[in-house]
Amino acid sequence: MTKHVTSSDIRAAFSGAMSAMYRTEVPAYGTLMDLVARVNKEALAAKPELRARLEATDNLDRISEERHGAIRLGTADELAMMRRVFAVMGMYPVGYYDLSTAGVPVHSTAFRPVGEEALKRNPFRVFTSLLRLDLIADEALRKEAAGILAKRQIFTAGAVELTQKAEVEGGLRKEDADRFVAEVLETFRWHDKAIVDADMYHRLHDAHRLIADVVSFKGPHINHLTPRTLDIEQVQALMPEYGISPKAVVEGPPTRDCPVLLRQTSFKALEEKVSFEDGRGGWKAGSHTARFGEIEQRGIALTPKGRGLYDKLLDQSRKVVRPAADGSNAKAYEAALAQAFHAFPDNWAAIRADGLGYFSYSLTENGMKGLVLPGASIESLIADGLIQFDPIVYEDFLPVSAAGIFQSNLGDGAQQEFVASPNQKRFEADLGAQVLNEFDHYAGIEKASLDACISQLKIRPAAE
Repeated sequence: MTKHVTSSDIRAAFSGAMSAMYRTEVPAYGTLMDLVARVNKEALAAKPELRARLEATDNLDRISEERHGAIRLGTADELAMMRRVFAVMGMYPVGYYDLSTAGVPVHSTAFRPVGEEALKRNPFRVFTSLLRLDLIADEALRKEAAGILAKRQIFTAGAVELTQKAEVEGGLRKEDADRFVAEVLETFRWHDKAIVDADMYHRLHDAHRLIADVVSFKGPHINHLTPRTLDIEQVQALMPEYGISPKAVVEGPPTRDCPVLLRQTSFKALEEKVSFEDGRGGWKAGSHTARFGEIEQRGIALTPKGRGLYDKLLDQSRKVVRPAADGSNAKAYEAALAQAFHAFPDNWAAIRADGLGYFSYSLTENGMKGLVLPGASIESLIADGLIQFDPIVYEDFLPVSAAGIFQSNLGDGAQQEFVASPNQKRFEADLGAQVLNEFDHYAGIEKASLDACISQLKIRPAAE
């Protein structure tokens, strides 16, 4: 019997193919990759303790391969099929994000691997948004947009066939897996010919630029790919030297000794030539702005308590200064952000003691050989140098940050507002599955690491 290719191997192949395609389509992405590689190399050389921690947690090798992408879908059928496609790659929906609160008419999830080994093999993620047509105020335009989306098919016949085959047979053999990657890649490819005329495009554009991006084209072209950096400030500072124009502010928390959650920046979206139907069987030249380059720096996953504090402090800073799209108040915003976050502890021991973040526990060298008295507490084992803890990397996203990236790269000079209307039940019905709760997931990883320590020590700690 021929062996199936693992889902992680299919994911790694697809991630590599996507990166190569995007580098060809958007040359500035290749420049960005070179810049990030330089900054990461310099950061590791300057901070031996950072290299040691990444090596100890098996996270060093994955840094250079780490990517996340983003797509925007138009219909429930597209979302449900995309879930099935990503499942073949071992990627599952984690988290629900309502971006309407930040002026973007979508709600989203992140498809990603969830197991430790799968993440180490290839941590590719795709932030996947579904257009909220119900948020378009113009009823006639809403119906026309729905009609346009209903007619398109974003997946090739081969992609659908191979997805069904993988579901029935429990995987794909090498030849089919290679063909699956090639077929699915077509869904993410750029198309420079719109499926609407210029008048419809501008009507959609006036409702919201993102609506025009989703509805006007044959498929949900990948709109960015994001490498992971170890020093996002340095990347931001060096972008102009590489001929790249960065967005005004880094999204997310401020600079910290102990990074939390996710920080993101990007270069401004490209204005690209496209053609529109002219109604006479020909084409009319135009332009569209959608694709950009993004960089991320990841920190520790926060507990509900930690996330509550993060959200509170971010809200406080934005009440003092709300970042302007044109960057005119960037310095004032960064100062307000830094001031607000003085209230968030900035060392790992304090973050753990306050129950703000999730940690992975493991035995030290002494713990592996030490004799431990029955009933010893976890805290005493840590104090005695028998158990150590490392921050668990946040693998997910932040809705305010995502919206900030969307807004700045769609070129909106002024924030467009929608009524905040989260609807996770509707999203999950369209998806055809429930999304994984990220807090439960991280808590499970932390508990499993503690249980493993206890099992290895062959003791049962006293209640804390």
